[in-house]
Amino acid sequence: MNAPTVLVTGATGTVGSALVPALRARGATVRAMTRDPGRAIAGVENVVADLQDPASVTAALTGVDAAFLNSPSAPDAAALQIRFADLARDAGVHRLVLLSQYAARTDSPVRFLRWHAEVEAHVQGLGLDHTVLRPNLYLQALLGFAGTMAQGWFAAPIGDAAISAIDTRDIAESAAAVLTNAGHTGRTYTLTGPRAVTHAQIADALSAATGRTIAFRDAPADQFTAALAGVLPQWQLDGLVEDYAHYARGEAAEVHPSVADLTGHPARDVTDFARDYAAFLPGERAD
Repeated sequence: MNAPTVLVTGATGTVGSALVPALRARGATVRAMTRDPGRAIAGVENVVADLQDPASVTAALTGVDAAFLNSPSAPDAAALQIRFADLARDAGVHRLVLLSQYAARTDSPVRFLRWHAEVEAHVQGLGLDHTVLRPNLYLQALLGFAGTMAQGWFAAPIGDAAISAIDTRDIAESAAAVLTNAGHTGRTYTLTGPRAVTHAQIADALSAATGRTIAFRDAPADQFTAALAGVLPQWQLDGLVEDYAHYARGEAAEVHPSVADLTGHPARDVTDFARDYAAFLPGERAD
């Protein structure tokens, strides 16, 4: 599509906020969908809509060529995404790009992976021009540990398992490529970083970039859960523990070339992430 109009759901989120400029760089017209009218994005068309409100979603979809569907943080995320996909088909949207998750499958012990697989299966049956993106663990998720990193450490129940974690900027640039170029219909791309790294190696990269000591501590799942009690809703916390058990079993270490294939540049390494986000990740100063 030449200069398509693209609806971006979750436009102020981690991936969406990087996708908007990536699309603009490719000449697309962006329609940014947010729930909060006070969080308008400069330089693009803004539309206020909520996946819980079908009428608002239909209005947001009217007149767009393509849509990027991100998963909402909700216990009924799969149902909301399925309804969005149906509304996109009914609105005559030509292309739908679905943000799924690495290793999504219907028989997974991880609820989030089952939910994503359910949405993927539904979208595949709609007859839409669609593409599925399956990113691995977001490196930017590490920013959620900034509080304990200020004390010089962070913890997770993953042991020494390696994971091919990905920078969300690479997810966004891959999505922009798929949304604006032909040749991706019916394809599923697994998006990873350039190598699999342990959390201890991530800590080393952060320490080197910040000049401060940031150590990784393996934590039993019950301690991890207790630390986040009251911070996350129980359904999300339970799912996060399942995610980490999946990582700890070594099931998320494969490296895929999709980022380079789609964007024309190698996926960002954890050292790139650490350098670029060093100011957001303080720790105790090294001796």
